[in-house]
Amino acid sequence: MNPIGYDLHHITEPLSIMNKRFRELQLRQMDTLLANWRASALPARPQSGWVHAIRDALGMSAAAFARRLGMSPAGVRKLEKAEADDAITLASLRKLAQALDCELQYALVPRTSLEQRLQDRATEVARERIRPVSHSMSLEDQLVKGSLSDVQIELLAKEILDGSRRELW
Repeated sequence: MNPIGYDLHHITEPLSIMNKRFRELQLRQMDTLLANWRASALPARPQSGWVHAIRDALGMSAAAFARRLGMSPAGVRKLEKAEADDAITLASLRKLAQALDCELQYALVPRTSLEQRLQDRATEVARERIRPVSHSMSLEDQLVKGSLSDVQIELLAKEILDGSRRELW
């Protein structure tokens, strides 16, 4: 019993379940959003950068582009080089895209689903946690072998995933 006289256990447990469900929903929504990006075969950035390549394809000179931006042609060339060298800011790139009547789309696209990434990381952490125990057990000739070891890792990984995701990193 707490000092107020209420049993709060029945309130806090459902909150933890709700938090877990919300966390899972959030993960699945983000995976769904990113699936289209992951599935698309986006072309590689041209060596000269997108800004220069699009400007060139439109037949727009650096001087004409500079006038649209209110800057010097040397400033345009400097920004185009910065894009090609991966040194441009998003704000500058957004400004250049707008002047070309383009939309800047920016995304971090995971190589696998976020759910798979979490599972892989939990398995990795589980292996790291079991390694010292396995080593000690092998010294005592009590090593768990093969599929039983895999089951232990799988169960620990699930336990890790059910806990705080911050412990994964």
